[in-house]
Amino acid sequence: MSAPTGIEGRDPATGELLRIRVEQGVIAEIHRAADHPAEVPFVSPGLVDLQVNGFVGHDVNAEEPTPEAIVAITAALAERGVTTWVPTVVTAPEDAIHAAIAAVRRAREQDPHAHAAIPFIHVEGPFLSDHPGPRGVHAPDAIRPIDAAEVERWRQTGPVGYVTVSPHWSNSAAEIARIRQGGTVVAIGHTHANSEMITAAVDAGAELSTHLGNGIFPELPRHPNPIWTQLADDRLTCGFIADGHHLPADTLKAMIRAKGTHRSFLVSDSVELAGSTPGRYETAVGGLVELDGSGRLSYVGTDLLAGAAVSLGEGLRFLVSHVGLSLAEALGLVTSVPGRIVQSCGSRPRGLLRVGQPADLVLLTADGSVQATMRSGGLLGAQG
Repeated sequence: MSAPTGIEGRDPATGELLRIRVEQGVIAEIHRAADHPAEVPFVSPGLVDLQVNGFVGHDVNAEEPTPEAIVAITAALAERGVTTWVPTVVTAPEDAIHAAIAAVRRAREQDPHAHAAIPFIHVEGPFLSDHPGPRGVHAPDAIRPIDAAEVERWRQTGPVGYVTVSPHWSNSAAEIARIRQGGTVVAIGHTHANSEMITAAVDAGAELSTHLGNGIFPELPRHPNPIWTQLADDRLTCGFIADGHHLPADTLKAMIRAKGTHRSFLVSDSVELAGSTPGRYETAVGGLVELDGSGRLSYVGTDLLAGAAVSLGEGLRFLVSHVGLSLAEALGLVTSVPGRIVQSCGSRPRGLLRVGQPADLVLLTADGSVQATMRSGGLLGAQG
């Protein structure tokens, strides 16, 4: 039996001092006190990232996916305050999707930290738009119509929690309803679907929007358009990339105001080069790319983004510094809201600071910078 331990920090909402006692990796007691030294950091549940394609040189969708890569990503993200993450498997032939899902499943079976950190898998595609622009960098030759039977086959290989689809297909609503009946949550993304198609998808059971504002045509009609429809529908909870490059600050601010902080969450959508040192890199998809000091990853010689290259913690800081949210408000978008989605996908809730919850905690400065992480009761150093 492990000895009791603890951590203390200020409540980001009230400023009160929280003394948190931990036993066997679980929060056993939370004591509140009004007085505290000014230098005491803030304390929060660990960050929850629902969309990670890769990190620090490891790719969820490698040609030969391995459980070791998933374990390495888990450790690197924890050092940056992310204690729950969802591996994202992208558009590919079905056998390649199964291989990636199997690698995540084996990582969860072999490593206790991966098992604790990864509740399930997100499959982004292959049921996406086949149009340049909304398709993004997804392989055009692997895109295919929505197929609930294929989703069920994935679930036989490993724990698939949600799938991103474009509801432009003629049978989209019926297949979305079947996917939901099978126990998988549906998100809308990478789409050229019109407003009526999107509403029909939500009527059929779609609950989420995947990185809204990206994975769409660069030019849209003023109205109606798919962004307005998803912002207006209160049945949808919307994900956003807040790296400062995928969405300008004023756009992100307006979108969060439209959805409300209780229906908005951040994702990193990070790729293999995220967390790497700035420089030029040769990639398997897209060729030569450049990562600059701000975390912008672009194709050399163009203004086109080559993916997201920062962790969720940078997105938290962007909300505080550029979008005008308080630390407490911003934290909800990276803890309790995505944690609620984890629960709706069939896993235990995450992102909560409550007695009985796992002691996945972070210490933060006022601007949202991560100072240290506690994962299941053990303290880790932070890398920002």
